[in-house]
Amino acid sequence: MDVEAHKRAAAARAVEFVRPGMRLGLGTGSTASHFIDFLAERVRAGLDIVAVPTSEATRAHAARVGIALTTLDDIPELDLTIDGADEIAPDLTLIKGGGGALLREKVVAAASARMVVIADETKWVATLGRFPLPIEIAPFGATAIHRAVEAASAEAGAPGPAVLRKAQNGHPFVTDGGHWLLDAHCRHIANPRELAARLCTVPGVMEHGLFIGIAQTAIVAGPDGVRVVERP
Repeated sequence: MDVEAHKRAAAARAVEFVRPGMRLGLGTGSTASHFIDFLAERVRAGLDIVAVPTSEATRAHAARVGIALTTLDDIPELDLTIDGADEIAPDLTLIKGGGGALLREKVVAAASARMVVIADETKWVATLGRFPLPIEIAPFGATAIHRAVEAASAEAGAPGPAVLRKAQNGHPFVTDGGHWLLDAHCRHIANPRELAARLCTVPGVMEHGLFIGIAQTAIVAGPDGVRVVERP
């Protein structure tokens, strides 16, 4: 089985967590996209659910396959969010935001009674940091924010360059919220809570991709099958 097959296997298992009448959060990214397709099959078979998408791309995908959508303004409390991750630590602390939707993903996950993260086994790591940490910032004062983010990361024991993410046209990548993204190459995040706390003190940082104490369950698929891991 290849990586995409493992992503599909994790997504297929996640559909088993969905019950009729649920209010769902729909994640963003390649693994979450597989989940949306599997969920749509159940919807076409009669499953009655409503969902809140975490990005415009997810909104378009879900609408195209016939999933009923709503917003957190209309339904501020959700039963379950299913989303992918860029890295998963053993305590289910995550790095998310590789797809650029981390702010909306965190808002939706925090509004949910439960978050289930789905991934192929390459995303399971002993320590976070190999994947660059996405940090969503205001465009105003971006250079000053950039410097402050690097300083905060170093103070938290996770030094490394933060790189402004670019779109294919060479301009800064713009999130659905109209912000820019820095990708912090920390390499080794020994204390995610300290790093998160320091980043939150930087004016102009809108959100960061560390999801701490949010995911309760991980579904991880690899050559040996699918395993379900609960947060310790």
